[in-house]
Amino acid sequence: MRNDQLPAFRTFIDELRAIWAAEADTQKRMERGRDALEKLVRDPELQAHSRSWPSTEGRKNLLLHTDEEHGFVVNAVVREPGRFGSVHDHADAWTAYGVCDGQEYLERFERLDDGSQPGRAEIRRVSTTIGRMGVVDLVAPWAIHAEQGGGGRSAAVILRSQRLVGRVLQHRYDEAARDTAAAT
Repeated sequence: MRNDQLPAFRTFIDELRAIWAAEADTQKRMERGRDALEKLVRDPELQAHSRSWPSTEGRKNLLLHTDEEHGFVVNAVVREPGRFGSVHDHADAWTAYGVCDGQEYLERFERLDDGSQPGRAEIRRVSTTIGRMGVVDLVAPWAIHAEQGGGGRSAAVILRSQRLVGRVLQHRYDEAARDTAAAT
């Protein structure tokens, strides 16, 4: 069965479309979208279905839905055990991560410098949130973060306020340095 044939997924997309049609403010859309995503990732049928998704390690995220009318995008990622993710932001896009299988971690960073030196950023990790099945974490625009794999395979559904790839300049930070990173 394809993702778009799952009743919970169709309901989720319909709910998002209604939210986007009724609400103009992107932050409010994403807060309501987070609640809808939480219902989706708690659905037993979706959880079971996500176990058949292929690994996305070294590849692009799985594209589940692009809404041409409203502009939001729904992706999925499947992480291998112990996956070490890059430190990045999503520019001016909001992102909600909902774990539907396994466990992963969301590390958040703060920028310590004033951004006046092009190509450099001084960052510091400020928190790590445990993402368990059924939990959704909302990441604001420009928030520097990294998603890390847990001890086993994990799958997450990602709601983005807009399409990023090819349209929005995101920043990546040098994960080897962790506290002093180059923006790209």
